Amino acid sequence: MAASIILHSGWRFWYGVDLKPLRPKAEYLTSLLEKEGISVAGITPNLTTEEIRRSKRFSKVKADEILTWLKDHPDTERWVVLDDLELHNNSVAKCQVMTDAEQGLTEVDVENALKILSGEDR
Repeated sequence: MAASIILHSGWRFWYGVDLKPLRPKAEYLTSLLEKEGISVAGITPNLTTEEIRRSKRFSKVKADEILTWLKDHPDTERWVVLDDLELHNNSVAKCQVMTDAEQGLTEVDVENALKILSGEDR
């Protein structure tokens, strides 16, 4: 089974509706993922309100965006969320690896994500 990335962070705005990169950093991310056989296969819906934009509390809607995407893609069997923010939802939290914003994705994070995907942590 091939891995795919569904973007739910600000990165999703760096891709067009056709999932083509719109910025050099998105092109770079896409090229790194492709080298590993991973594709950017979708983006979550944007449920951000004006109030959330003003307060910059985007983490308040991220879980709902993820759950909406999953509801719209019921064939998704396994998933993991990599994010450096608390997502305020227990069902998402059990599938989340909380990364460190300063350090980025670590080998330990990857190991934890693989455990979630394999079902070891459920």
